[in-house]
Amino acid sequence: MSTPTDAPVGNSPYADSSGSFRRQGPRFADRIVAEPDGEGQWPAEPGRYRLVVSLACPWAHRSLIVRRLMGLEDAISLAIVDPLQDDRSWRFTLDEDGVDPVLRYRYLEEAYLARDPDHGTENGVSVPALVEESTGLLVTNDYPQITIDLGIEWAKYQRLGAPTLYPEGLREEIDAVNEGVFHDVNNGVYKAGFATKQARYEEAYTALFARLDELDERLEGRRYLVGDHITEADIRLFTTLVRFDAVYHGHFKCNRQKLAEFTNLWPYARDLYQTPGFGDTVDFDHIKRHYHQVHTSINPTQIVPLGPEPSVWLEPHHREELGGSPFGADGTPPEPLDGPLRPLPPLDM
Repeated sequence: MSTPTDAPVGNSPYADSSGSFRRQGPRFADRIVAEPDGEGQWPAEPGRYRLVVSLACPWAHRSLIVRRLMGLEDAISLAIVDPLQDDRSWRFTLDEDGVDPVLRYRYLEEAYLARDPDHGTENGVSVPALVEESTGLLVTNDYPQITIDLGIEWAKYQRLGAPTLYPEGLREEIDAVNEGVFHDVNNGVYKAGFATKQARYEEAYTALFARLDELDERLEGRRYLVGDHITEADIRLFTTLVRFDAVYHGHFKCNRQKLAEFTNLWPYARDLYQTPGFGDTVDFDHIKRHYHQVHTSINPTQIVPLGPEPSVWLEPHHREELGGSPFGADGTPPEPLDGPLRPLPPLDM
């Protein structure tokens, strides 16, 4: 995800002349695969690549969850950027001396420029990004494909008991669910939040809640969106849901109701949050600071709200009564994390 920084009040850098939000697609769509057989394909090799993410970004959060579910922590190293950005976008200011210890970069933009010297910040510097450690070259920022490939192409290096997130027999249904979720929910909250015309905002708002109502109904008698265990569809929806009440409800004006007021989506989201690999990769501090302090066109005071209370995510959900299992019949959970991924210093007073 690449987001606007320090935009003038009343103007969205991502809105077109009609007032509609427009998302840039991934420009670097190379793939890391088990057996490369053509241009734009890189070999899946442990220790070769570094995954760069923001804990604030829902698109990057997907890759963090999949890396953890697959047990690829030792195969692919992890870099976490500052949730705040400047005019060069994502930066490594959380690391000692503001330099990533592996890539030796101060800005993720440097990996983009190493790949394409003509690539400017105006073309987007987005996370997640996979970077070759030895050369510092950006390999791919193709966020939809990254998670699928982590689940399939890295099979040789995955942990025992890793789930199958994109099973062949369910791919058509998963793709159909993902298509609607992407346009109306994942991207829909941005369409509402960055719209600069009332009509465009209302269109996005209406489509968002129509889709959420449909998903709420779909989840009434089933634990997961597709099949009887977690798939790509659940991961892609979760990263928006977990940010909904903390950010999108107020900051992006998606305020018909809170996630916590949905009959089925709310316990479904809590079920996922309480599943290893999901809640332990969520950082509400990073999330709230990024949206409320970077999007100055929406929140010029940069005040970061204190709520909601994160402990509500740990309340019983009772979704296990619907059957199914998170990791499939033969799957197991990943090992617990040692602690928070990247704590932030206190907010300046």
